Order: sequence, then C-alpha cells, then structure tokens
Amino acid sequence: MVSISLYDVTVRSYISYDVTYGNVLTRLDYGNATLVGIPQYQFNRFQSMMNAAARLVFSASRYNHITPLLRQLHWLKPPEQVEFKLAVLVYKCRQRTAPSYLFEELSQLADFEARRRLRSASSSSLVVRRTRLSTIDDRAFPVAAARIWNGLPPHVTSAPSLPVSRSRLKTHLFRRCFP
Repeated sequence: MVSISLYDVTVRSYISYDVTYGNVLTRLDYGNATLVGIPQYQFNRFQSMMNAAARLVFSASRYNHITPLLRQLHWLKPPEQVEFKLAVLVYKCRQRTAPSYLFEELSQLADFEARRRLRSASSSSLVVRRTRLSTIDDRAFPVAAARIWNGLPPHVTSAPSLPVSRSRLKTHLFRRCFP
C-alpha cells in the first residue's frame, strides 16, 4: 500500500504548475501580440494547448470540464491574451515608456485641431487609421491597438499606473472570458 502525504501532493502540484507555466505558457505568450486578427481556428489550436497544460497542473482527466480549471488558474483565453498584450503596450505608449517607434504610430483624437472642441477630445480614445485591406492592414499595430484600446471601458484606460491598469484590464477581460 502506498501512502501519499499532503506535502507530496502540494509539492507535486506546485512543481507541475511551475513547470507548466514556465515551459508551456511562456512560449505561447511570447510574441502573441502578432497574432491579432488571425482566424478562430488558429486560436483553437492555442486553446487546446492551454487546456492540456491546465489538465496537467490539476492532474485532471481528459473528460473533465476545462472551464472551471482555467477559471481557477485565472488564465485568459488566447484572443483575450492578445488583447491584454496590445492594451498594455498601448498604455506604455501613452506613458512614453514604450519604444519610440511604437508610440509615434499612435495618436489621440485630441491631437487633431478639428476634434479638440468635441466631447470625445477629453477621452483617451485613439485615432483608428483607415485601411484598404482588411486581411493585412487591420492587423497592423496602430490599427489593431487603437481598436482594442477604444473598446475598453474608461476605468481601464484611465488607470493611474501600469500595475493598476494591468489589474483592471485583466479583470475586465477575465469577466468577458468567463461570464
């Protein structure tokens, strides 16, 4: 008869979570801001890898429901991860802590003389450039980032610091993922 102590269970689950997060999720998260605008079936491939990682952390069966596991781990779904990454990048651009080649691409509505008297000039909305090709041009950083930023609620976009902004943003996207 094999006896397993509570210590063994917690250490194994911690190591499993640490290894899973370090080896799998960081590789999925790396460069995912370039995935904006890809088809849903491509996101499904990332989602299946995340599901497998969550099952590994919890030692869950393949037939267990995955949503409670993802909710407990507080992991965003892949489309929301991409939005999170771009929105954080926009926040850094607005604070001038991102590389200059990025924040020079974004412009606020209030920056244009014709729009300064409008009510929208007091908001933190960004200008969404017109594009000719919806397949390629809509995926460009200035277009995709401005659309994502303009779609966020004001309490997220008006956060006083980066940690507060990240926290509010993740909470907003998490509630959208798991209503």
